[in-house]
Parts: sequence; structure tokens; C-alpha cells
Amino acid sequence: MTRRILVTSALPYANGPTHLGHLIEAIQTDIWVRSQRLSGHECIYVCADDTHGTPIMLKAQQEGTTPEAVIAAVGIERRRDYADFQIGFDNYYTTHSPENVAQTHDIFGKLVAGGHIATRSIKQAYDEKAGMLLPDRYVRGSCPRCGAPDQYGDSCEVCGATYAPSDLVNPLSVISGTPPVERESEHLFFKLGDFEQMLREWTGGGALQAGVRNKLEEWFGQGLRDWDISRDAPYFGIEIPGHPGKYFYVWLDAPIGYMASFRDLCNKSGLRFEDWWGADSSAELYHFIGKDIIYFHTLFWPATLHGAGYRVPNGVFAHGFLTINGEKMSKSRGTFITVRRYLDHLPASHLRYYFASKLSDGLEDMDLNLDEFALKVNADVVGKLVNIASRCAGFITRGHDGRLADVLPDMPLFEEFAAATPRITALYDARDYSAAIREIMALADRANLYIDQNKPWLLAKDPLRAADVQAVCTQGLNLFRLLMGWLKPVLPEMAEQAEAFLCSPVKGWGDLYRPLLGSSIRPYEALATRLDAKQVDKIIEAPPVVAPPAAAPAAAPASKPAKAARPAAAEAAPPATITIEDFQKLDLRVARVDKAELVEGSDKLLRLTLDVGGETRTVFSGIREAYEPGRLEGRLVVLVANLAPRKMRFGVSEGMVLSAGPGGSDLFVISPEAGATPGMAVK
Repeated sequence: MTRRILVTSALPYANGPTHLGHLIEAIQTDIWVRSQRLSGHECIYVCADDTHGTPIMLKAQQEGTTPEAVIAAVGIERRRDYADFQIGFDNYYTTHSPENVAQTHDIFGKLVAGGHIATRSIKQAYDEKAGMLLPDRYVRGSCPRCGAPDQYGDSCEVCGATYAPSDLVNPLSVISGTPPVERESEHLFFKLGDFEQMLREWTGGGALQAGVRNKLEEWFGQGLRDWDISRDAPYFGIEIPGHPGKYFYVWLDAPIGYMASFRDLCNKSGLRFEDWWGADSSAELYHFIGKDIIYFHTLFWPATLHGAGYRVPNGVFAHGFLTINGEKMSKSRGTFITVRRYLDHLPASHLRYYFASKLSDGLEDMDLNLDEFALKVNADVVGKLVNIASRCAGFITRGHDGRLADVLPDMPLFEEFAAATPRITALYDARDYSAAIREIMALADRANLYIDQNKPWLLAKDPLRAADVQAVCTQGLNLFRLLMGWLKPVLPEMAEQAEAFLCSPVKGWGDLYRPLLGSSIRPYEALATRLDAKQVDKIIEAPPVVAPPAAAPAAAPASKPAKAARPAAAEAAPPATITIEDFQKLDLRVARVDKAELVEGSDKLLRLTLDVGGETRTVFSGIREAYEPGRLEGRLVVLVANLAPRKMRFGVSEGMVLSAGPGGSDLFVISPEAGATPGMAVK
């Protein structure tokens, strides 16, 4: 049955550039949306910039401009950043829009009519030096719950607590740096407690992850407090009707921005807003958010919607934070990585794949370990996935005019692969992308094994086996098409390039059950290339340089120079060290020894003819004392594949076979694990 699904991701705040933390959520949401569309469902994805509140005002003041100019510039950059990361929004909008003003006024009016808004005087922070009432975020201090220092006056970024500025410990004004005093001001409150029963039923009805439900039980136990939804001027936001000088707190109108963005899409596309947001709508609504804003999205937001007569979400899915090399993103360490800095050096597809391989339906934080990132991309995307297409395509285009065989030589294998489609799509649906990636890569290993076992590069040497070469490579390319099709939600751009190469678009999961037979393909062009450490390191900015302390003056020379100390014989100089970056330069590949021969004129060398996944190499290896040639033929070894060719008097050696031991007859070649295939990258 076709479903109608509306999806949002949390609105990124418009006071700075898009960074990699924003991307976790956008990529997680985009993968889910693309998977739903491949399942044949109508799935709409909307988002917007969150543009109101005190930080925008502060940013504008710092830059000597207006809040409108700040959000306009960020909006242009944000749309470009997300587009370059292949985030497939149906509409990307802004909360600083007439639609959001109208929608916020509408919801507020309905809450007032329902008796859910109260008015009362509160004590508010006042900066005597600056002569102004201070909005929440103009006050900073230690969190009253967890004690974290330097927190804003409305919520803690460490523990997620919400509170009033007066609750802060040791508060200070961000304007003057002086402690604020208290002045009375009349504010408007949303009576959250009116909705406790409704919220308990909704939160217990399967809309939330277990970890989120547990957190909400804690908040229910503390009692639901009325929510202050007004702020005094100066404030950049939506003025409250009938209350001059009062503005809606940004957290009231920001989630309403989901509705405003969708209404803007309706105005442009002809969709009916009520069919999706009406209280009786049969459409589904899902929000993807970070775990730091759970309170707003799972208590205030559904209560606000319900109180105003709109439908509540079917699900709110939270994820953890992003760290870089085990630490929080930090400008001082150079690890506050913007999307634009990343894209200046690396392809978007690589990070999409890495994030997908780490994402599950949980609240755990995710670490972008740059060493692991390079290794995973090289091993999986390059070494396993595109390696299949590169090994097979040339035989079809060169030897068979680009035409695939009419029959698969192993139809049961294809059907076994295709039968994995429901398992993989179910994992996408459950947002367990890491499990989906593991399943796909296990099948990629099997596809590579099939090619290795059938050796089209050896078959191609016999003109009478041309049909066998065509058949084996047709089988390989069909398995590749399945793998690439399953990865289409994760790697949409690469998948489209693969579809163009195979002349066969994948518009839905059902297309994967039919093999490509007797059709033509285009010449293969590389879909991905290996990463090296220097390339990856470029996304880390050099931290600010701190001048070293002045050197102490050199001591006056002694009347008689002392002799330089020499290390004792037993204290041999340590070997020169290398870094992980040096090690990552090695391209280690599995190779099969097709032929091993004695080298005339050498008592140490063997001439090895190696199969490296469709490529033949000759390597001279100094292991003659340890191995008779016959013991090596057919054996798998590890090859340093990117070693520069070395000209020897016996010929040119095109790599190095790794071995271990003291030397001579006591030497052992390094063998990969069972199931490895020639050409496969070695981690």
C-alpha cells in the first residue's frame, strides 16, 4: 500500500556556516526519504533555516549589519551546501517568512481560545549598565541542574535542562559583563500541564525511541511546568498580536517553520495543506532531530499542535552528537569543519557512506575518526564495490562491443542476491543503516569471490572462451547493479552514474529483481578513487599559532669544550618512526601466485607472476631459501601494490610481497584470511 509521508529535519540555526554536525541529521533524513521513495511511497521532505532569536541579533551587532542581512547570506550558503551534499529537499525555506508569521498567529490564537495561554508578571534580568531588559540568551552562567559553566539563560547545551535566566548560577550579562538585577515584566505562558495525559499517551504509543521515552518519564516525574513563550524587545522575531513590544520566543515559531515550509510548497505545487496537517489526516509525519532538542520536540511541540487542533507526529527520531577524532568539534583545534571546507578537498559521497556505516536507531554519539574514514572508504567503496565494475566492464566493452550476455551463468546466485532486498530495505526503514551497510558489503565480498573463482582475465587469453568471459562479466555486473541499487539512498550521485554506465535506471526496489541481459553498456569511468592521508588531513584547519616563549640566552662556552657524549654500544639508535599517515600511503592488496620460478643467477630470488584481480604483475621476492616454487603456486599473498617499479638485472619488479621472520630459510609469506579475493584491499 502506498503511504503518504511528510518528513522534516531540525531547522539549522542561521547564525553561522553549515558544519559537519548539521550533516549527520540531514544525511540520516535524506537516506530514509530516498528509501521510502524507492519503496513507491509519496514522501515529501521539507526544512528551513531557523532565523529568529537573540543569537541572530548578537551576530548582526558584531558584524555591523542587520539580522535580515545575516540570515539572507546564511540562507544562500546553506542551500548550496546541502545541494552539494545531495540532500534532496522538496522545499527549503526560512522561518522569517509571511507564511510562518501567519501560521504562528493562527496557532497562538487557537491556544488562547482554548484557554491554554496564561499571563503573569515575572522577574526578568535587567542590565543596569546597558539600561535594558535582557532576553534569555543575553544572560550566561552555570547550569542550575548539572553545573556546566557558560550556558545560556534558557537551556543547557550539556544536560538539556530548560530554566529561567534567574535560575542560573553566577549569571552575567553578555552585553556589559556585569551581573544582572531583577525587574518585573509581564509575560505569556503556554500551560503545558493541560496536556499531560495526552502527552503520556502519545509518548507511550510507539512514536519515540526507548532512550527518549525513559528521559520523558524523568521529566514527567518532575512535573510539567508552564512554558514562557514571550520575550521583551529588543528581540528579532514575530511580534505577538495584541501585545506591543512582546515577541514570540524563538522555540515557539521555529517548529511551526516546518508547517510554514510545507505551506510554501503547497502554494507552489497545488498540494492541500489540510490533507497533511489536519487533525484527521491519514498522512504520516516524522521529525529527525538531535538529542539536545528532545524536550522541545516531544513535549512542547506535540502539545502545541494538539492544542491548536492539528495532528501530532507519528514519530520523532533523535540522534547523537558528532565528535572529530574523539573530541568535540573545536575551532581552536581546527576540527570545527564546515561543509564548504570539506567539499573543497573531498567528495560528498565518501562522508555520506561513512556516516551511513555508523548510524543506527540510537542516541549514541558518532565519532568521525579520520584514519578510520579513509580506511573504510578505500576498503569498502573502492576496494569492494566499484572494484567489481572495473574488473568486469572492460571485457564487455573491448571484447563484446559493450553487449551483455543473453543468459546469466549462475541465475540462482543472482536470485539469492536479489532476495536480500526486503531485508536491506527493512533495515533502512528502521533507520539501522549500519546494519544495512554490513549486509551489503558482505554480499560485495561474495560478488568479488565469484569473479575471482571464474577468472575472466584468464579465460580471455583463450579465444575459444570468449562467450564464457562475456557470461562471467555479465553476472558480475548484475551483482554490482544490485549492490549499487541498494546503496542508492546512501550514494545517490554515484548510483546515478552507475545507472548511466549500465544504461538502466533504478526507479524502485522492484527494478532490482530483473537482471540486465542482452543489453548494451557504456565504457566504464571510475566511480570512486582512493583517499590518501594528506588529502583527508586538509579538512582539518591548522589551529592558531601560539608564539613560543623567548629562548633563554645561550650559555658562554667553557674554557675547554667538552667532548660530545657517544651512546654506548648496547644503546643502539632507535629506528626511525613513521606516522599513521605514512602507513596509510601503502596500498595493500590480495594477490594470487599464478606462477613461481627460480631466477637464474640468484640464490635468493623467486620470480612470482601474480594475479591482482584482473591485473598481472611480476614481482621478484627474496624468499627462495624458505619456499620451493611449487609450494607458492595458487597461494594468496599480500602485495604492496603501489610500490614504484624497480628495475633489476633480472627484470622489473612491480611491487613487493610481504613476509615476516628473521630471514633466510626462516621466513613466512603473509597470507590473507580465507575468503579473500585477488585485488581486494587489505585493511
